Order: sequence, then C-alpha cells, then structure tokens
Amino acid sequence: MSLKDKVIFMSGGSRGIGLAMAKRAAQDGAKVVIAAKTADPHPKLPGTIYTAADEIIEAGGDALPVLCDIRNEDNVRDAINKSVEHFGGIDICINNASAIQLTNVTDTEMKRYDLMHQINGRGTYMVSKYCLPHLMKSSNPHILNLSPPLDMSSKWFSGTVAYTMAKYTMSMCVLGMAAEFADKGIAVNALWPRTAIATAAVQNHLGGDEIMRLSRNVDIMADAAYEILIKDSKLFTGNFCIDDLVLHAAGVKDFTKYANVPFAELMPDFFVPDDTPLPEEVKNS
Repeated sequence: MSLKDKVIFMSGGSRGIGLAMAKRAAQDGAKVVIAAKTADPHPKLPGTIYTAADEIIEAGGDALPVLCDIRNEDNVRDAINKSVEHFGGIDICINNASAIQLTNVTDTEMKRYDLMHQINGRGTYMVSKYCLPHLMKSSNPHILNLSPPLDMSSKWFSGTVAYTMAKYTMSMCVLGMAAEFADKGIAVNALWPRTAIATAAVQNHLGGDEIMRLSRNVDIMADAAYEILIKDSKLFTGNFCIDDLVLHAAGVKDFTKYANVPFAELMPDFFVPDDTPLPEEVKNS
C-alpha cells in the first residue's frame, strides 16, 4: 500500500518528528496539511509552517500550510474545513502537536499545566473529533497519536506529574477511540520512541548537545509512522507502537543509520515499559 494522494492532516509539524513524518509520506506523493502556530521564525527554533510546506513539496508531495492554534475550537474547525476544500478530504489524522515541561508539582505553574493539557489531551481529542466525519469517507483512514504506552508505574509520574498526565491523555484517546471507531474501519494507534530523538525539544529540555549525540535521529520515527499508516486500517488498530519494533516487524534488521552511537549508549526515552521486547537486531545495532 502507498500513501500516494492520501491527505494527511497534521497538528504541529513545522519541525522535528512531525516534519520528518510529513516528508517521508511526501516521498509517496502524499498531500500534507501542516496545521500549526509557527508563521514567523522563532528565535531559538528552526522552521515555520511555510518552510515545512516547501520541504514537503521538495520531497515529492503537496502541502498546505494552515495557521492553527489547536487550543481554539474555531481554529481547528476552520483548518479542517480549509483542508477539505483544498484537497477534497482527509485520510489520515496525525496528532503530533505537544507541549512539554519536565517539572515537579512545586515548580509547575498552573498556566503551564493548563497549556500541556490544552494542547496534548484536549487538542488531540478535538482534532480527532473534527477530522472524524472526513475520515469516515476514506478507504483506509488512520489516526496516529504521538504518545506513549499506558504503563501505570509511579516512576513515570514522580517528578513530572503534569506532563505525564497530559501525554497519557493522548494515549487514553487511542485506547477509547480505537474501540469506538472500530466498526467504522478507522484505525487509531499510538507511536512512541524507545530512545530519545534528536529534536529541538530534547535539546532544550533534556540537556543540550550531549543528549543529542546519544539520541536517534528523527528518521526512525518517520519510517515507523509510514509503516503504520500503510497498514489496513481495519486490521491494525488500538496499538501502542514502539518505533524500532514497528520497523523490526517490517523487516528492518540494521538500525545503525538511525544513530551515531551503538544502541547500548543511547539515552532511553520516558514511558517505555520495562517489559518492552528488545530484538537482538536492535540491541546489537
């Protein structure tokens, strides 16, 4: 199966993992809507919705940059309507937009708590909700959330309660919506990295250049997302996927292209359950 002419509505996506996923889909000739807030260059972060659209087109796809704050219901409805008017429908919804702050209860300001929950949980729910009528018309509809497995271990909550709650809300959307939409043939899955991924968010929140060196590149998430999105939506839904396991199942045996250091040196990501399988091909890369 191919993503040629498939219309992808993506929240966020002006940089990092979202842009990488969009460009991978574009190699098939996908049409990608970048619905994000970054219209003007950020002083510390690369990329805008317009530069992202240019890169998607250069990669072989088509793109529509739409200024959208996914906290705002009117913004979301308008962005989805513009997408349908421009491309004729929506086949795939990728809930990529997310806010992060890794602080404890004492140090988390309520305005930051609200921001994470408005974007991560409420934003994901709302974008999915308003994409739903259009996904129902697709031949192979998918919703993909960039969120972790629901592992209720206190170690994932202690010290980062607000952020963990916000990310797990995205994952609860997967759990519930996959079951709710099953009879409609709409796949709802989550994708999460086993290790840190070299993005601006990781550099800014986890410790700079050294952490970037010990992270995999964004291509592993882009390739894993592609493998999920080309699956039959009626047969593959309700899964909490880990990037390298998706690729291993798809036949990838050499993971060295995704990192500059051996697997044993990579920084593990948050929220990956202790019992997550680790194939030898991944471990020895």
